[in-house]
Amino acid sequence: MEHITTAGPASPAQPGPAKKQSGGNAAPKTCWYRQLYFWVLTAIVCGILVGWLAPAVGIAMEPIGTTFVNSMKMLIGPIVFLTIVGGIASVADLKKVGMTGLKALTYFQVGTIFAMVFGLVAINLFRLGDGVNADADSIQTSASAAKLIDAGQNQEWWQFLTHIIPNSIAGPFVEGDILQIIFIAVVFGIALNAMGKVGAPVLDGVQRLTGVMFKILGFIMKAAPIGAFGAMAYAVGKFGVSSLTSMGGLIALFYVTSILFVVIVLGSVMAFLKLNIFTMIRHLKEEYMLILGTSTAEPALPGLMRKLEHAGVKKETVGLVVPTGYSFNLDGAAIYLSLAALYIAQATNTDLTIGQQLGLLAVMLLTSKGAAGVAGGGFIALTATLTTLGTIPAAGIMLIFGIDKFMSECRALVNFTGNAVATLFIAWWDRTLDADRARRVFAGETVEPMPGAEQTQPDGATDLDDELSEISCNGPEEAGPRHAGPADSPAKDRTPAYSETV
Repeated sequence: MEHITTAGPASPAQPGPAKKQSGGNAAPKTCWYRQLYFWVLTAIVCGILVGWLAPAVGIAMEPIGTTFVNSMKMLIGPIVFLTIVGGIASVADLKKVGMTGLKALTYFQVGTIFAMVFGLVAINLFRLGDGVNADADSIQTSASAAKLIDAGQNQEWWQFLTHIIPNSIAGPFVEGDILQIIFIAVVFGIALNAMGKVGAPVLDGVQRLTGVMFKILGFIMKAAPIGAFGAMAYAVGKFGVSSLTSMGGLIALFYVTSILFVVIVLGSVMAFLKLNIFTMIRHLKEEYMLILGTSTAEPALPGLMRKLEHAGVKKETVGLVVPTGYSFNLDGAAIYLSLAALYIAQATNTDLTIGQQLGLLAVMLLTSKGAAGVAGGGFIALTATLTTLGTIPAAGIMLIFGIDKFMSECRALVNFTGNAVATLFIAWWDRTLDADRARRVFAGETVEPMPGAEQTQPDGATDLDDELSEISCNGPEEAGPRHAGPADSPAKDRTPAYSETV
């Protein structure tokens, strides 16, 4: 991994051979076999092979994948809470926080509409469901799917509003309900801000605890390749490649539509900001590999927040927009919902007019938020949509139940990308984005840490091995930025990394 996201400022440049080796402002590259994303990608490939060639062994790997994902989810709630509280409590003007939240929600809704329109256009053009002629009354529902269908049928379009307020303070942290944690964090942060100097010790404790949480995250990330292997082996062993090939057309359409949405819509937003979406994606490659292996974007949330803050987005903006986007800005889920709903309608010979399809879109704008952060959330949201609309048989979701797992990776990847772009755009909207810094960070250049970031940014949160990754392929002379400068520079002269200042 490139240490530009966690390193402290480099030592002053000095003439000599060391400067030539470091390549000026470019961050020194570590060996490919010492980078986290390489090992996660290798683990994913091995998991696919094990699940394909030995399905029973692959299924037996389920505890490995679920244990790693659970260990990551264990930290999501505290990290979201602490970052939001720290961001809100440290700002001088609370009105700016409210305006940032309003801007974020507006952007989220516009982005979701664009994503759904992309899905509707794609499935209307290719009409993959025509000719299936499925009889909704004769479709058999499996036990696992029946639970999700029941949850979706009992999901009302307005419940995401009433669900925001928890029954207790501790409940959301126990259940991992991000939306409720955000609500508690916002209220707590506003109250702490209003306390003034009296609340300063609490704010200092929040900032220190944030550093501790990120350090724990760094420990857990060492096991990312093992977790990715277990999750992928189980997925392929459980569902098999037959599900992938039998409905390959729908899967391919979903992936192609998602790629086009990222390149055209999100790429246009990035171009408007004078940034390149492809360099941003390359900069976040460790997080993408983690999502690909675990089929969920939640484990990558802390890494995204840390890297965006280093790229020039204010901490309070990152702390508010990124967690909120995980519940409200689900571009990948929006594409999936529109594609799947229209496919089921076509497969069950349910004709929908343009007006009915637009009505379907309006319902999905609400139901897509109702199951955010819930296991099987995409499936529940789809069932809630079909049940609310009433014209498409809800039992038809069994037609895509077998391939839902293979589409979850793409959903999570698009959701993650959309939240990264949304945070950059909201920061620009607030006139707080350092676009030049972001451009240089995404390009792989070494930059100074953000002011005040030393206390909240841990060192090596997504490194496979902190010590090995600091040594380049050509030896210790080309160490990472934490040791930038002449090879014989004394250790006491270098600026400490983030974790060392906590």
